[in-house]
Amino acid sequence: MRQTLVNDLMTARRDVGTTKRAGDEAATKAARAKVHAAKVALGERGPTWWDDDTDYNRHLIKNTPYAGWWSTRAQST
Repeated sequence: MRQTLVNDLMTARRDVGTTKRAGDEAATKAARAKVHAAKVALGERGPTWWDDDTDYNRHLIKNTPYAGWWSTRAQST
């Protein structure tokens, strides 16, 4: 699954360059949205743990605000 997402990310990045060179702003916007979606799916974007007001280091993931995020990550691997 991870490799598929990485492949999707690389394809979307190539599409951004191709559409920018072609001057197609709508297609560039769509390609950037695909880059963003791939990065979110890979865990490169989304909720940040370092800005929390609370330290969740000694909590089970299911008892933190990240439970939903973790369950989607666990299903995709």
